[in-house]
Amino acid sequence: MDHALLTPKQMNEADRLTIACGIAGSWLMENAGYALLDVVLANYPAMTRAVILCGPGNNGGDGYVVARLLAARGVAVALYRATPAKSGTDAALAQSRWRGPVEELATLEIQPSDVVIDALYGAGFSGSLHGADADAAHLVSESGVPVICVDLPSGLNGLTGQHQGPCFRASHTVTFFRKKPGHLLYPGRAVCGQMHVADIGISPRVLAEIAPNIYESSPDIFSASLPTANAETHKYARGAVGVFSGGAGATGAARLSALAAAKSGAGAVIMLATEDAVPELAAHVTSTMIRTLKSSDSLTHCISDKKYASFIIGPGYRDLPRLRETVLALLKSKRTLHLVFDADVFSAFAHDADTLFAAVKESNCSVVMTPHEGEFQRLFGDIARLGLAKHEKALAAAKRASCVLIYKGPDSVIASPDGRAAINSNGGTMLATAGSGDVLAGVVGGLLAQGMPAFEAACAAVYLHAEAGQRLGAGLIAEELATAIHLPTNV
Repeated sequence: MDHALLTPKQMNEADRLTIACGIAGSWLMENAGYALLDVVLANYPAMTRAVILCGPGNNGGDGYVVARLLAARGVAVALYRATPAKSGTDAALAQSRWRGPVEELATLEIQPSDVVIDALYGAGFSGSLHGADADAAHLVSESGVPVICVDLPSGLNGLTGQHQGPCFRASHTVTFFRKKPGHLLYPGRAVCGQMHVADIGISPRVLAEIAPNIYESSPDIFSASLPTANAETHKYARGAVGVFSGGAGATGAARLSALAAAKSGAGAVIMLATEDAVPELAAHVTSTMIRTLKSSDSLTHCISDKKYASFIIGPGYRDLPRLRETVLALLKSKRTLHLVFDADVFSAFAHDADTLFAAVKESNCSVVMTPHEGEFQRLFGDIARLGLAKHEKALAAAKRASCVLIYKGPDSVIASPDGRAAINSNGGTMLATAGSGDVLAGVVGGLLAQGMPAFEAACAAVYLHAEAGQRLGAGLIAEELATAIHLPTNV
């Protein structure tokens, strides 16, 4: 569970369980102070003055500890507090051990050579900064000096990654034991700077009792499920993917999905198209096969054809009435199909989402849906308006739709109806380009065709898609992205 993310409540529980085992909270606070010291000295060894901003809670306690440690090493320390620590707490004990002067936060002054340590508020903060807290955030931001934030930049919500008002912007953020969702969800990810996760003496054994269900997406989640090939494997054993194409003049999106499905290791990819689209497809594809769907009978025969392990539908489809019919026909299959619903599927069912959800629930199919923000709102508008964290919205939607859901964005969330969620952290703005989502749908469909479970396939697809984007960098186009998909060598 090295990649488990803890909500602020779960982190409090980790502290409680640790202290209940006989480890003093003041000892954990001392360790946090030493972890901060290490980051400060490693990154700013020539600093002349540390300006430490302490809040009334445990974050402030960590600030008092690191102030004492820095002063003992000859660093000039200017300490400002918002309000005193509450009497009888570990933070109050840390405050009492600080022998230097304490200034009121309202009198904060910053010099150009300072390094600021923000120890005002941690991951449990909600609401917005006001008064001297808000003024300090503005002053520090305008000064441009380096900022090291304790646990989370003050003003940021550790669960949602949102801030309702002023917020500190970190050069480095030092958190403890495990990251929080707010470190990875935007806009939080953009203000956390370089992340450091410090071991302060909390045993990983407490995770068994906490049972976290949110993870930072990584190969650890999906690598054991990646498909493998042997010498006797043939193309259909590697999985055949059927990709439904739009009509003439609208085949590009499906072609991107088909190319990505092939690059993800599928043994065969077949474009499924109406007669008018076949000449256009034939002019553009080589290794991808084409099958003409002339009637509802040919669609029925295609769905029942056992060589197809997965189907991708939605990219560039446009004909929404026909799309609805095809989606519902797929879901009524007697076979166990693996389906990827993307793009125009969400428009086709925007005003009748319950029909789609009911069909998925009653089907034998494994379904992955891949909405971006606008598409999510079309199908799950009431969930989108609840003010939940992105991973909470994704989990609620996945449960309602009985599917694995990829809630796309620079902080894509993959959610399963069984309650698991993963937040992807290697994506970036370079993926915000036309056709990028079509490529992602293709990778998901290709991995599903090779037998990966839906949640693991979705996590792998999002991670590998983002990894390809990182390799290509700014200015990438979707055609390059599709060909840049690289699976690990065990495939």
